[in-house]
Amino acid sequence: MPRNIVEKILYAHYIGGELIPGKGEMAIRIDQTLTQDATGTMAYLQFESLGLDRVEAGLAVSYVDHNTIQVGFENADDHAYLRSVAQRYGVVFSRPGNGICHQLHLERFGKPGATLLGSDSHTPTAGGIGMLAIGAGGIDVAVAMGGGPFFLTSPKVIRITLMGSLKPGVSAKDVILKVIHMLGTMGNTARILEYGGAGVVNLSVPERATIANMGAELGVISSVFPSDEVTLKFLTAQGRAGDWQKLAADKEARYYRRVKINLSNVKPMAACPHSPGNVTAITNLLGKPVHQVLIGSCTNSSYRDLKTVALMLRGKKVHPDVEVGIAPGSRQVVTMLAKEGLLADLVSAGVRILENACGFCIGNHMSPATDAVSLRTSNRNFEGRSGTRSAQVYLVSPETAAAAALTGCISDPRPIIDPRPVAQPLVVEEPDTFGIDDSMFLFQETAGKGVPDTPIVRGPNIGQVPQGKPLPKTLSGEATIKVGDKITTDHIMPAGARLKYRSNIPQYAKYVFEHVDPEFAANAAANRDTGLANIIIAGDSYGQGSSREHAAMCPMYLGVKAIMAKSIERIHWANLVNFGIVPFTFDNPEDYDGISQGDALLIRDLHKVIAGNGRATVYNKTTDTTFDVSVKLSERQKFILLNGGLLAAVAKNAG
Repeated sequence: MPRNIVEKILYAHYIGGELIPGKGEMAIRIDQTLTQDATGTMAYLQFESLGLDRVEAGLAVSYVDHNTIQVGFENADDHAYLRSVAQRYGVVFSRPGNGICHQLHLERFGKPGATLLGSDSHTPTAGGIGMLAIGAGGIDVAVAMGGGPFFLTSPKVIRITLMGSLKPGVSAKDVILKVIHMLGTMGNTARILEYGGAGVVNLSVPERATIANMGAELGVISSVFPSDEVTLKFLTAQGRAGDWQKLAADKEARYYRRVKINLSNVKPMAACPHSPGNVTAITNLLGKPVHQVLIGSCTNSSYRDLKTVALMLRGKKVHPDVEVGIAPGSRQVVTMLAKEGLLADLVSAGVRILENACGFCIGNHMSPATDAVSLRTSNRNFEGRSGTRSAQVYLVSPETAAAAALTGCISDPRPIIDPRPVAQPLVVEEPDTFGIDDSMFLFQETAGKGVPDTPIVRGPNIGQVPQGKPLPKTLSGEATIKVGDKITTDHIMPAGARLKYRSNIPQYAKYVFEHVDPEFAANAAANRDTGLANIIIAGDSYGQGSSREHAAMCPMYLGVKAIMAKSIERIHWANLVNFGIVPFTFDNPEDYDGISQGDALLIRDLHKVIAGNGRATVYNKTTDTTFDVSVKLSERQKFILLNGGLLAAVAKNAG
């Protein structure tokens, strides 16, 4: 039977379950895992709790790229823990300053046709090199590191056929913004995007990676490109030609849906505040004053992107009203820029050179001024994510960002990139050889083996993994909070300065919904201590954004037992199940309107509901009304929920 790329990888890694697209759960073998420090510390604590002697996955890499600013002891303590646990269990450790996990993994470890599971929602970046790369909660990654399977809904594959080639001044960021504009940010769960067509050969691997990276904003499982001669050229330049294999869809391959995009017709785009889905053409925003420009993140920090910006700024000065910062994606990128004199061009233009890390993307520094307009090349512009709630954050390409840096306002980059007939267009070609220095990847010689006598370093901020409790037979609780549509994991668990508590759940849980309802944590804890369950009422697309499992773990710690929402995003839905919280959805979305914060809610025979078809009638004791909710679960997920979460279920199985 003819197969598409996704099917070829899934069949090669198939362990069990359903193979009918959109019908049930399937299990696959994972070749590689990655973690980053914001999610990895808890992932390794969970791995330790499994009681294994070493990592069983083919390759596990622990990156430190999120909380690299060390104000106080907490982040440094986490880094010391991660380094020691990596050596103990056979994990490759990427030191702080080496770069951003997705850029580094693309450069040094990604393999066409392999599977990658990462505790970061932008793990699909590696789809640009032909991997099936999936973001998941840390506990799922911990299980995969231990050799266990990863479970996902058998996906529906959408084929995006690319034709033509990009015009000067238009880049891969504009392509993915167009895709988001076409497909939206909701309703894409259980889908994978597969790119193909004659236009693919006109995109380099870093450009493909940019497109795959922001597929996460659509809510899809992953995005995958073919592996072709362009892929071979990139891997050869990275000294890894031996990792290449050809990977393409069969001519008669079938797809759930087909979409066509002519790259020649794509124009500079922007995602306006406060959603990656709020996309418009740059020409609709021309002249809007800009106060800050930040270039980098795992989306747009490659050698190609930053060299383009450096050449645009060469011999010029940034506008006096604009603050400009650039964060290279890896040490490889910044070293190559320095050797070519491009770093000096950026500094001379008035650019602040930031660390090779996620930094500004997660609101960890470079927060804009009050009411400021900030243009960023990152992938998310949720309200308050920058660290400044009143800021207006726009997502744009490196070219559009550089144009604004020069002009002080949102500008079309095409006349700068392509000034003909005065001069030739500014074009950056992929190098024949990248600068390779793997000295900041530690423990490569013991990867998969480990050093068993390595002492684990545990500072005072390294806590215990919280254990879930079995679901009550009767769910008697309170609608402790009611939220609207598109509630992100940043709304649930603030990042930025609060992220340093990620290893200390009792402390981090104090900030659940901090910017939505400052009283939530205290109210939820009070209910928990009196035996009353907490229930979250939500609108559409609850749990957008990061794979940060703390958005399920901390509510679990506070006694949240159920979510009742119009819809829930894929990674967060899985995290809720993994931590023993039932992810119900309304059978009739209009019932959401009849519930108020503080209402007393009751579900009788909850165990029977979970063990059965997942359908429940909820009695609202406050209004003396009822409404119906449901949750579709596999037998595995039923077992997990009934026992209070994945770790508890694993412990019971082990017993």
